[in-house]
Amino acid sequence: QVQLVESGGGSVQAGGSLRLSCAASGYTNSNICMGWFRQAPGKEREGVAAIDSDGSVDYADSVKGRFTISRDNAKNTLYLHMNSLKPEDTAMYYCAADLVGVLDSLNRDEYLYWGQGTQVTVSS
Repeated sequence: QVQLVESGGGSVQAGGSLRLSCAASGYTNSNICMGWFRQAPGKEREGVAAIDSDGSVDYADSVKGRFTISRDNAKNTLYLHMNSLKPEDTAMYYCAADLVGVLDSLNRDEYLYWGQGTQVTVSS
């Protein structure tokens, strides 16, 4: 059973930065795809960024050039570096993972395992 625990959320002003972390455990298969999703009140959960086991990455258009996803395989930790934050980035951010090949890494339906989420609030 894969377990994911997010941390690093908080409140910042527009233009600020945050780094989210996701500690993963409970798996031995290195072929794991991981991603960050977010959900704002009244909106559907959307893909933000994803990174596959081979290091290939994908980003939502809304965050390209501002967010960077990375992973430390030795620490089994996923990161999301968020710069130039905007009020519209305000949401609950979730870490997700799957051990089976993911075709569309920003599609939430592709992921089986989810963390509990961490809140990011950006004020103008």
